[in-house]
Amino acid sequence: MTEETSQNELLAIRRAKLDDLRSKGNAFPNNFKRNALAEELHSSYDSLEADELEKEKVYVSVAGRVMLQRIMGKASFITIQDLTGRIQAYIKSDNLDEEAYNDFKKWDLGDVVGVKGKLFKTKTNELTVEAESIFLLTKSLRPLPEKHAGLVDTEQRYRKRYLDLLTNEDSLKVFKTRSKLISEIRKIFNEEGYLEVETPMMHPIQGGATARPFVTHHNALNMDLYLRVAPELYLKRLVIGGLERVFEINRNFRNEGLSTKHNPEFTMLEYYTAYADYKDQMDFIQTLLKDLAKRVLDKSVIEIEGKKFDLSKPFKRLTLLESIAKYLGVDKSKLEDRKELEIIAKKLNVEKIKDASNGKLQLEIFEKGVQDKLDQPTFIEAYPKDVSPLSRTQEEDPDYVERFELFIGGSEIANGFSELNDPDEQSERFRQQVEQRASGDQEAMEFDEDYVEALEYGLPPCAGVGVGIDRLVMLFTGVSSIKDVLLFPQLKPKGKD
Repeated sequence: MTEETSQNELLAIRRAKLDDLRSKGNAFPNNFKRNALAEELHSSYDSLEADELEKEKVYVSVAGRVMLQRIMGKASFITIQDLTGRIQAYIKSDNLDEEAYNDFKKWDLGDVVGVKGKLFKTKTNELTVEAESIFLLTKSLRPLPEKHAGLVDTEQRYRKRYLDLLTNEDSLKVFKTRSKLISEIRKIFNEEGYLEVETPMMHPIQGGATARPFVTHHNALNMDLYLRVAPELYLKRLVIGGLERVFEINRNFRNEGLSTKHNPEFTMLEYYTAYADYKDQMDFIQTLLKDLAKRVLDKSVIEIEGKKFDLSKPFKRLTLLESIAKYLGVDKSKLEDRKELEIIAKKLNVEKIKDASNGKLQLEIFEKGVQDKLDQPTFIEAYPKDVSPLSRTQEEDPDYVERFELFIGGSEIANGFSELNDPDEQSERFRQQVEQRASGDQEAMEFDEDYVEALEYGLPPCAGVGVGIDRLVMLFTGVSSIKDVLLFPQLKPKGKD
């Protein structure tokens, strides 16, 4: 018998059971009310001795999915799983009428059920609900993955996340951590006096970051729109409008490749602070990560594959050129010489060297030769102006800007800078972007006249930061692929290479 044949036979058996349920009335009732969750019950009563629990006379209604069964003659056990964990139920024929107990014995793993009864402790001291009434709420027609192996095929885990969550406790833990992380971010920013806002996800022109956008079309307006690559230009409009501390937890879209660190749809925290500069934000982001680790994980040292990252210690700080000199072993003075840059870039297989500006080559050299080596938390600052079109120019060196990126474990976690608030300089930067776009750079921005007009009303001195939520969850949970922290990562259609 093939696996497919076996699955089809099991499906046929379960469908027959469903047909029998339909013949008796509503096969999918929705009148059962749960009043207790597994974790709450274990937390409240696991510490009690059996006789103490008996004196309490605790009656509960629990519900969830049947994950384990021990069907015996006149007394059986099942284990029910809800969002918080598992609780055992004792099903005894003496407590039910004969038809109800016989129907119970037809239950399958994966069925969604409800149980009402009194809590007690078994001889092995396991907290259990002694059923006084039972309810089959949803018949599961397809068998769950084998209970010991679980869903082991990686692609199937991503395509059928619902089964992964049901059978893989580690996966469920990752997404609970993700939810708690985002919740704590909101709490911290509210405590710090930031206002949470929402900005458009469809933009009339692409902007806010150098990235290739997705394009869609609005039929009623007969115009193309871009799914946002970043909310930056809208958030800074709000700072101009007087919202001096704003943040948004947003979905961004970039029409780029897939990797263990990249998904075309991803989540960012982006926030802006008036009367602050990029160095203030470097201090704030370090404090933010330390506080999040304490709140979410109850520790400040994170361990991933044997490597420890202590978020309570000051993060390293290097300029972009200093990092290249340090990790590639080159003289820093050579990194502003065109010929030397081309030699280094060629060794690293940088593409389109001749067409790239010096700043672009410096960034490419950094990304190809240095970034992966930044293991311990490190701020890289002083980025070239020509790859940072929205950043404020450094006072001491006009070829570079007041910008930083934070790297942990070789991954970029955050990107921030003092904001360019000179409307004339911003216009010139946009014109340069338009020229790059005309030369074939699909990631270059367009000229945003409306944003420049907004700047002319006066953007207070400010600094903003974007934090990759998905990569932060990877860091906090110790997983190595972004697909493991996205409930539904982007995948190729089945059967496509």
